[in-house]
Amino acid sequence: MKPYPFTAVVGMPDLRLALVLSSISPAVGGVLVRGEKGTAKSTMVRALAGLLPGVDVVDACRFSCDPVEPDPACPDGPHAEGSPAHRRPARLVELPVGAAEDRVIGSLNLERALADGVTDFQPGLLAAAHRGLLYVDEVNLLHDHLVDTLLDAAAMGRATVEREGVSVSHAARFVLIGTMNPEEGELRPQLLDRFGLTVEVASSRDPELRVEVVRRRLAYEADPDGFAGQYAAADAELAADIEAAQRLLPSVKLPDEALRQIAEVCASFEVDGMRADIVTARTAVAHAAWAGRTEVTTDDVRVAARLALPHRRRRNPFDAPGISEEQLEQALQDAEPEGPGPDDDGPGSGAPPEGGDAPPPSQGGQEPSGGGSGGDQKPVGAGEAFRARRFEVKGTGEGAAGRRSRAITDNGRTIGVQPAGTKDGHPHLLATVRAAAPHQRSRGRSGAGLVVRPQDLRFARREGREGNLVLFCVDASGSMGARQRMHEVKTAVLSLLLDAYQRRDKVGLVTFRASGAELALPPTISVDAAASRLDGLATGGRTPLAEGLLEAARVLRIEAVRDPLRRPLLVVVTDGRATSGADAVQRARQAAGLLAGTVTSVVMDCESGKMRLGLAAELADHLGAEHVPVAEVAADTLAGAVRSRISGKAA
Repeated sequence: MKPYPFTAVVGMPDLRLALVLSSISPAVGGVLVRGEKGTAKSTMVRALAGLLPGVDVVDACRFSCDPVEPDPACPDGPHAEGSPAHRRPARLVELPVGAAEDRVIGSLNLERALADGVTDFQPGLLAAAHRGLLYVDEVNLLHDHLVDTLLDAAAMGRATVEREGVSVSHAARFVLIGTMNPEEGELRPQLLDRFGLTVEVASSRDPELRVEVVRRRLAYEADPDGFAGQYAAADAELAADIEAAQRLLPSVKLPDEALRQIAEVCASFEVDGMRADIVTARTAVAHAAWAGRTEVTTDDVRVAARLALPHRRRRNPFDAPGISEEQLEQALQDAEPEGPGPDDDGPGSGAPPEGGDAPPPSQGGQEPSGGGSGGDQKPVGAGEAFRARRFEVKGTGEGAAGRRSRAITDNGRTIGVQPAGTKDGHPHLLATVRAAAPHQRSRGRSGAGLVVRPQDLRFARREGREGNLVLFCVDASGSMGARQRMHEVKTAVLSLLLDAYQRRDKVGLVTFRASGAELALPPTISVDAAASRLDGLATGGRTPLAEGLLEAARVLRIEAVRDPLRRPLLVVVTDGRATSGADAVQRARQAAGLLAGTVTSVVMDCESGKMRLGLAAELADHLGAEHVPVAEVAADTLAGAVRSRISGKAA
């Protein structure tokens, strides 16, 4: 069955252009496609592979070496000049979210290395993607260390595997394409910056376009080959244009005037580092080649900036990506020379080129709070987030890689070894040699090599950090809204959300007010969604503390089934009052008793004023939780307290 044709996809001109430019010049750095589910992101990426020119590869080379310029360090080489070769189509290699590191970068056969003294390297997905496309669907759900590995290989053009003193390196030049749904969480800014281009996609609200999308999809499912045949000529023409642009690319010149425009634009948008300038320049050159020009113009710089800069303007995880078209045009005009060049369209020469609507402008930060889900008082905005204390889950877990609590992970410091079959990881050379050494005589060792059996293999046991489920249980009753307390509370919770983002946690939000509790945000890795719900939180009514704790317990039970390895941290944000019903205090104590000893908890005490009842501290005792006044959530506050205690003892 033939894949869905590239030219049959309706709309999305920005994505179409970004993919084409990355195909023309892989040095651009690939494309990150951001968008809601069901917008044909994966369909278009998979269709792109059919448009790329075929590649000549050396026969029997597992690393797809070019017969004209083979990799001198190829593990299957060295390849002699004029080695037999064949032509094959460009590959699209898909990397699954749950792939292990060895599957991605390759692995070494430790047994053969010890016994025969040879390096037996089994190539991974990076080798398979060399000179083709590497596609990562839901790249934001991939483990951070794997994303780092991918982006390093894409930037350097090589992949290196090092295991216990044995090192293997091979060429890995590919076009990296990642797709993600921002609702499921964001990539770290450092990782966002490593993608060359980014495109925001969304489904059209035009009924006619939606009808055409459904019509074409149903036609393809009814007769895939026949449908693909209808667009074969258009796909072939587009493929020929891409190949022509690739041939023209080395001849395109980047004049100083265009370089000054690029520098002016990047400085105007205050992007960090110099990667933005380099990527914008490469993209402008690729766009000029795509347009059939041999010199970069203002039009090329404009298009390049719209694709290369939006994701580099984020200052924190709660900022929306995007650039202002007015600011872009002003920066281009500011960098214009006194007189327009012969190939330049001049400043303000019209609307942006064809390629779709520009990404929506973003001013950074959060939207001002307004509306809300109802309540006796309007929502109160949060202040600027600060660096929060790190709260850890007790014990040692085995959850997803992160930066909060201690855990047994694939990466980290080695704390011991374990035999094969328990929980395999990276082989431990010294422990394997020790296990095999006592048996050499009985195994009839005669040469220099070590006789190793599978039962001798030992693997490193490593301790690192894991990400946790941080469930916020927030009191939204009238007592919390009094004396402008909610501003301070929201600022502290926002700071803890930022901390959760940096530590790769999953977050959820339970609120309670009036006569009950609700799950305002089911557990998700999208901390900006939690920040949005928090921003619209209104206060009012009585304090059903028991209902809030019971709802939190219910959510934790469900998540224990869905994600059993991710250990929870419950953060209860309240002043400790329980005023919903005659037996509210007793029911709250009973609810706390159900959670005590089963989950690590923190009670953030929001009580203020001179007359304090200490109810939040009592709640912490019933929960077996750490009691933290809201003013002591900041890490700097904790450090100051420690310094004061040390100074007091010294005095």
